[in-house]
Amino acid sequence: MKAAPDDQLRLLDLQALVTALDRLTHRRRTLPELAEIDELGARLTRLADDIVLIETEDKDLAREQAKIDADVEQVRARMTRDQQRLDAGQVGSPRELENLQSEIESLRRRQGDLEDVELEVMERRELVQNRLEELKREKEQGSLALDAAERRRDTTWAEIDAEADKAALQRAELAGTLAVELVALYEKVRGSSNGIGAAALLRGRCEGCHLQLNTTDLNRIHDAPADDVLRCEECRRILVRTTDSGL
Repeated sequence: MKAAPDDQLRLLDLQALVTALDRLTHRRRTLPELAEIDELGARLTRLADDIVLIETEDKDLAREQAKIDADVEQVRARMTRDQQRLDAGQVGSPRELENLQSEIESLRRRQGDLEDVELEVMERRELVQNRLEELKREKEQGSLALDAAERRRDTTWAEIDAEADKAALQRAELAGTLAVELVALYEKVRGSSNGIGAAALLRGRCEGCHLQLNTTDLNRIHDAPADDVLRCEECRRILVRTTDSGL
């Protein structure tokens, strides 16, 4: 293929724009905020699950406490009725009096046992509620951190996209000044060469594969017409001669 030397040099400018676009794409895809957002999102999911479990435990303890409260009230009411009968002198016989006094004492012990259990449940519930508040605070802080990370991501993305749009426009304009066949060859080579379709020959070295050319290849390049589109024998990229090619 033939192409004017100036057009071949402009391939290097085109490659620089393409490399810049690839770098911007990579940067957009690998922003530190993306990993941070994923981590925060996973953490918030775990916290939400933990909150549901703790809330369920708190509800269970609340039901248990309510049942004990009801049992205490029932014992207390029965003990009050017995005491009122005793105080009113409604007991007819010593045997009945003894039984009533025994029942009151039994009810008092039962009330004490229930209140001990109730206190234990209340203490457990206090611990659960404290943990619940702690988890909710962690979730709130995590949500704020996630919002901040997403704002930073969006700001950086907007900057990257603006820069990429500018580079893409310059690339399109530059490609439009070159021969269609030359651009087609460049794109074909770039597609099979890790995104680099054209590389400069700099002081006898291909800047695409970074290998030093041997004397035979350098002589071949030196003798080739200036408008010949040359390829590196090692990496097969378009090899562009410059004023510092070392020929």
